[in-house]
Amino acid sequence: MDPVTRLARVLTKLPGIGEKTATRLAFHILGAPEEYARDLAQAVLDVKEKVRFCSVCLNITEQEPCAICRDASRSDEVLCVVEEPNDLQVVEKTGEFKGKYHVLHGVISPLDGIGPEEIRIAELLERLKDGRVKEVILATNPVVEGDATALYLSERIKPFGIRVTRIARGIPVGGDLEFTDGATLVNALRGRQGL
Repeated sequence: MDPVTRLARVLTKLPGIGEKTATRLAFHILGAPEEYARDLAQAVLDVKEKVRFCSVCLNITEQEPCAICRDASRSDEVLCVVEEPNDLQVVEKTGEFKGKYHVLHGVISPLDGIGPEEIRIAELLERLKDGRVKEVILATNPVVEGDATALYLSERIKPFGIRVTRIARGIPVGGDLEFTDGATLVNALRGRQGL
């Protein structure tokens, strides 16, 4: 197999990359300067060799513990639980959350054979034992699996005497009511706040 075809075949293994896109990327890399290809290859190797999970929050990091867990200016009393490291990055980009995190690395999904034991719930519960955390914000995605995971976590966390909250759901900023689906509108009505 020639190198371009081999590269395209490897690229199709990336999520969301079909055969046409992979071929286009392969030819882009072929036409790029050699330094670009070396930088790309080195970046892939660096991710595999240097990045690991933080022993505290299970986010991705090069340092142990991660920068967020080491940051003394962040509150130890509020913990935001997310599904994946990329979800943590989205919350961080808002600049609003000043607490710490816990990354589950998945959600409970019985249809996919994923139970509570297959995600990082045990580590979360262990973190809660010292009594420092006063609130856990469940920031799982608003889909069946995310909701099921949030409900399961809520039931497991409440015996610790910790306040459990869920991120709000509703109509996006700039959205029109006429184009909002019924489930989103129901959630927006239920989650309404006083002015």
